[in-house]
Amino acid sequence: MTVLPLTASSQTISPARLDALKTELMKEIDKQQKSTQEMVDMVFSFGELGFQEVETSRYLTGILQKNGFKVEQGIAGIPTAWTAKWGSGKPFIAIGSDIDCIPKASQKPGVAYHDPIIEGAPGHGEGHNAGEPLNITAVLALKKIMEREKIPGTIMLWPGVAEEQLGSKAYYVRDGYFKDVDACIFTHVGNNMGTSYGDGGGNGMISVKFNFEGEAAHAAGAPWKGRSGLDAVELMNLAWNFHREHMETTQRSHYVISDGGDQPNVVPSKASVWYYFRERSYPKIMKMYKDGIKMAEAAAKMTDTKMTYEVLGSAWPGHFNQPIAEALYENIKAVGLPEWSPDDQVLAKALQKELGSPEEGLSATLSGLAKPAISLSAGGGGSDDIADVSWNVPTVVLRFPSNIPGLPGHHWANAIAMATPIAHKGVTAGAKAEAMTLLDLFTNPDLIKGAKTYFTDVQTKEVKYVPLISKTDKPPISLNKKIMEEFRPEMKKYYYNPAKYKTYLEQLGIKYPTVKKD
Repeated sequence: MTVLPLTASSQTISPARLDALKTELMKEIDKQQKSTQEMVDMVFSFGELGFQEVETSRYLTGILQKNGFKVEQGIAGIPTAWTAKWGSGKPFIAIGSDIDCIPKASQKPGVAYHDPIIEGAPGHGEGHNAGEPLNITAVLALKKIMEREKIPGTIMLWPGVAEEQLGSKAYYVRDGYFKDVDACIFTHVGNNMGTSYGDGGGNGMISVKFNFEGEAAHAAGAPWKGRSGLDAVELMNLAWNFHREHMETTQRSHYVISDGGDQPNVVPSKASVWYYFRERSYPKIMKMYKDGIKMAEAAAKMTDTKMTYEVLGSAWPGHFNQPIAEALYENIKAVGLPEWSPDDQVLAKALQKELGSPEEGLSATLSGLAKPAISLSAGGGGSDDIADVSWNVPTVVLRFPSNIPGLPGHHWANAIAMATPIAHKGVTAGAKAEAMTLLDLFTNPDLIKGAKTYFTDVQTKEVKYVPLISKTDKPPISLNKKIMEEFRPEMKKYYYNPAKYKTYLEQLGIKYPTVKKD
């Protein structure tokens, strides 16, 4: 077949030609399966918490630089954040995914029960090791075709740093990194392959740390001389827990006492509590935030302590683009789910049994194109700061099938599949769907136009984005530093070495799958 190049002035291509290029893309991605597996396994082995993704960012940007991408490091004042650009002109498409992991989620892959690599260490119990390898696989395949066919446009890859703290994307938006972007595709691990449009039914969130400062004293010898910051924390928490009775069912709020003092015989002069306030709309989130401040102020007055607070992260409730989601879903249907092996299903069912979930194994049927939530009174639950991008640029999320159904999330069990053939196959499938959708965006001006019309006339017609962070808020880049300093020296011993081992499973000496004997 003779393939004639597109010119920079081309507007559209024929359906037959587009199909031929998409077939070529899928074949090219299949050829990359070894490099895809290496990237997935390597990032899994780093296991870095939010704002501390040093090795992960160095590794991924190194690959992109070698392939002709121009990398800008340390964007938005975050050392582990970056952009990687290639191409020129319009359209300008952004492609992102998260890279951080979960505390205390260290787990040997391919082992269907709790068996940490390092006890107490962090690990990829959310599956964030797979998204950027998927994106890189997709764009490297697409780049070959764009170069040969002289297809105009700019690609920008970027990482979701500290997504578990919702700590970066609002800062990217505030600092202008999406100013000229026409559309964004974001990828996130799932147990099926799909996408959605409209209001996804999740919550937005603001993350706030309240700090109380009083006076230390001997807790037995002269407690009357002390003013306890911990007393203030506990009074605030008590007030908030009573307040829950009178809140709407869509709210989610939770906290940890991040500093409760040093030892019992010293009145804690300082104490801190870290809250996540979640709701379905900006006004409701802000009301929770202001209520929290009032309770903190009251607790400080009751204990004669001083109170300060700082915003650590935020996310709007998500809203995603219908025209791009529909185009993406057509490509998802063309790719289909991976062909799971008997070993893949054995691992999945054994883990489901271990956790008391239905032993249904891996998904065999594609999920549908998810429709919008019925109303703001429906839904509630988790949050993701890709939503801040979605309110500034037409955005969709591709969920790809690299994990096992029935898992609790944010848990060691969610790490088990993430450096196994299950993850490798799911990333390859997701890369195909993403690459084909990117090709649609670069060769079909009507898709970009339709996406912008939906964004303007539907999504933002009545709801306007107002940042939950201020112009002076700064990313809390010291978060998780002490934890990584504690565990990184031992974790380095387990970094994947692809020059010596075909897979991370081989390096760890794990027979796939490893399950409990009956």
